[in-house]
Amino acid sequence: MTVRVALVGLGFGAEFIPIYQAHPDAELVAICQRDQGKLDAIGEAFGVERRYTSYEDLLRDEEVDAVHLNTPIPLHADQSVAALEAGKHVACTVPMATSVQDCARVVAAADASGRTYMMMETVVYSREFLHVQRLYREGELGRLQFLRGAHHQDMTGWPDYWAGLPPMHYATHAVGPLLALAGAPADTVTCVGSGRIPQELAARYGSPFAVESAHITVRDSDLAAEASRSLFATAREYVESFDVYGSLASFEWAQTEAGEPVLFRGEEASALTVPDYANLLPEEIRAYTTRGVYDAENAHLSFAQGSGHGGSHPHLAHEFVRSLVEARAPSIDARTAANWTSVGLLAHESAMQGGATLALPRF
Repeated sequence: MTVRVALVGLGFGAEFIPIYQAHPDAELVAICQRDQGKLDAIGEAFGVERRYTSYEDLLRDEEVDAVHLNTPIPLHADQSVAALEAGKHVACTVPMATSVQDCARVVAAADASGRTYMMMETVVYSREFLHVQRLYREGELGRLQFLRGAHHQDMTGWPDYWAGLPPMHYATHAVGPLLALAGAPADTVTCVGSGRIPQELAARYGSPFAVESAHITVRDSDLAAEASRSLFATAREYVESFDVYGSLASFEWAQTEAGEPVLFRGEEASALTVPDYANLLPEEIRAYTTRGVYDAENAHLSFAQGSGHGGSHPHLAHEFVRSLVEARAPSIDARTAANWTSVGLLAHESAMQGGATLALPRF
C-alpha cells in the first residue's frame, strides 16, 4: 500500500515535503497554499505538479488519501472535520482545536468517517523523549514519581492571531511528553496564572497572564505532573522541556540550548549524551532527523527556534504513514489528541477561575 499525501500549509509544513517524497510507503501527490506565488515557488522547488490554492478543491481530489495540515491554529478543527467527512485521513499539527467542544467534534468526525486522525506532537518523537522512554521501559528509572514539563517561547513577530493567546491554549509541547510517558490520559487539571502581559495583548483574548502553571492528575494513577507555559513578556531562552523523576533515576532537561541534560542516580549527577534515533526509521528518511529543507539564512522560525524539533519530523511522518499501512491507530490518535489539547484549554479556564480543579471529558 502506498499512502498518497497532500500537504496543506507550506511555511513550517514544507519541512515534510521531502520526507513524504522519500518515504518508501508514501507518495506526496499535492500541495495546498492560499498564496499562488508561494505555492508555485514551493511546487517548482520540490517538483510537485498538483497544486491547490483552495482547500475545498483539494478535498475533492480522489487521488489524495490523506492530508497533513500545517495551517494556523484557528483553522485546525474545521479543516480536520472537513477532511474526515471527505473521506481523507488527517495528520494535523498542534493543537487539535481551540475549544473542548471542537476537540469533541473532531473525535466524532473521526469515529463517523472511519478515517484516521493523528496529532503531530513533536516533543514525543524528539530524540530526548525517545531516549528517556527507552530508559523507563528498560527499568532504569524505576517507578515514576513525578513529571514536569515547560514550554517558554517569545511569540513576538509571529502571525497576528498569536498576539495575547492564553499560554495554555498551546500547551501540548509541555503536556504531551508527560502523559505519553505516563501511558494514560489526564484526569483533572488545576492551574494558576502569574504575572501580566501588556494590556494591548491581554485585550485580544481576555487573558492577562504572562505565565500559566498547571497541576495534572493522571487517570487511574497516583502519578501527578506539572506543566508551565509562557508566550509574552517573560525573559527565557526558547525551551520545550520535560523532567522525569523516578525511584531509581531522574532526568532533567538542559538549562540552556547549548547545555546537556542531566541524569541523577540518587544524588549523583552526570551529564547525559542523548543519541539520535534515526535507526528507528527507514533508511530513506533518516537524514531528516538532523536537517530540514531550509538553509541557514532562510530557516522557518519554528525550525530555527526549536532546533528542528529534536529530530521528530521524520518520526511523525513515519508513524502516520505506517498506521495507515498497518490499519491501526496511530500513537497520538483522536482521543489522545483531544485529551492532551483539552488539558491546556481547561487549564486556562481554571486559571481564569482562580485555580479551580476541572475534570477532563471522557472523549
